[in-house]
Amino acid sequence: MKRLLIGAAAAATLGLAMPATAAVSAADQMAPASAVARFYEGRAQPLWLRSPEAVRALLDSLRQAPVDGYSDGPELAGRIERVLADAERGVPGAEREAEKLMSNGFVLYAQALRWPGRNGMIYADPALSPKVPTPAQVLEAAAAAPDLAAHVRTTAAINPFYAALKTAAEGDMRFLGQPSQALRSSLDRAKVLPASGRFVLVDIASQQLMMMDGGRVVDQMKVVVGKPTMKTPLMAGTLRQVTFNPYWNVPVDLAAKNIAPNVVRNGVSWFKSRGYEALSGWDAGAQVVDPATIDWKAVAAGTVEARVRQKPGSGNMMGAMKFEFPNDMGIYLHDTPQREYFAEAERAYSSGCVRLEDAARLGQWLLGREPKPSSDRPEYQVALPQGVPVYLTYLTVRAGSDGSLAYAPDIYGLDGGRDETKVALAN
Repeated sequence: MKRLLIGAAAAATLGLAMPATAAVSAADQMAPASAVARFYEGRAQPLWLRSPEAVRALLDSLRQAPVDGYSDGPELAGRIERVLADAERGVPGAEREAEKLMSNGFVLYAQALRWPGRNGMIYADPALSPKVPTPAQVLEAAAAAPDLAAHVRTTAAINPFYAALKTAAEGDMRFLGQPSQALRSSLDRAKVLPASGRFVLVDIASQQLMMMDGGRVVDQMKVVVGKPTMKTPLMAGTLRQVTFNPYWNVPVDLAAKNIAPNVVRNGVSWFKSRGYEALSGWDAGAQVVDPATIDWKAVAAGTVEARVRQKPGSGNMMGAMKFEFPNDMGIYLHDTPQREYFAEAERAYSSGCVRLEDAARLGQWLLGREPKPSSDRPEYQVALPQGVPVYLTYLTVRAGSDGSLAYAPDIYGLDGGRDETKVALAN
């Protein structure tokens, strides 16, 4: 079981539930107020009152915190302002109280920002799973920051993608109260993206792939995603290789629904003419078998399963290359010979995997060179210079190029359905 990096008391304060079986240390379980008290033991210099700019940055962040999912932020900002006013008037102990209140507020806010919420993301690579900092970690990072005001703003921004969406939301008068379901969900999903480095972002809602570097979109392309009956899952993993000349391992249900009836009608010659092969099973030692030995009527009826793959070639559904990342659902990015779908505005036609408009361009970016294999053998694998995270996510609301909110259709009905996004677009 993964160790949960948030204290039980802090989780309760944030309105979050922790599993009773979660393995947490005594320090993790310490309430923010207790951690703050320990932080100030023997500390002669103030953390916040030495920087009026940092105080303003904290108060501004707390006032806007409902957009981040921390609804208590404005009330806490008001409490801090009242204690600061007492300190200005020379009320004994008010400065010390203000210090602790601001540190406590910053801890709660920083933890709320890192709590992923119910975003539906599957972390195929556990290293990419969000880590909620402990109160001690939040305070130590703040104390070590050379510029506390800048540190508060960086903490509130989380990452450039999230920051742009939050800024657009804050500028939209419709969301001065509570964000809509679509906006709230998109913010929760955006907050788990990296703040820096290289990664691939696939937005299922808009059917786009973005190559990200240093918080910027350096290139993008259209993709085809899973149809509503075979959804592309929300998932984070790490790309480690390019596979050239791939086989297409046909899903069992597609073999029954599409291939078997055609073999029954047209014979084994149809099967061979499309480059298909039948295999003896699903284990690593499976052998190619004569398709004439298979009861294709039983396969079509669903009483017998057949393992079918398509050999590499111009008609192969994987195209020239695929980009895999370890996961239990058999999901990957791949080339495709079916180019007609990229001309459509809405591109949800696959069986769950992500088809790429320009696989070679993605390969060039990942490998740092022209993606040409040195062998024509099937399933020829070339390791990437280093692993590159890939996030398959679902952003029905994003920041547009003009700084306003831009909407994508809710093709899977995850964020309130199409009606909500249509209304938002109309507004």
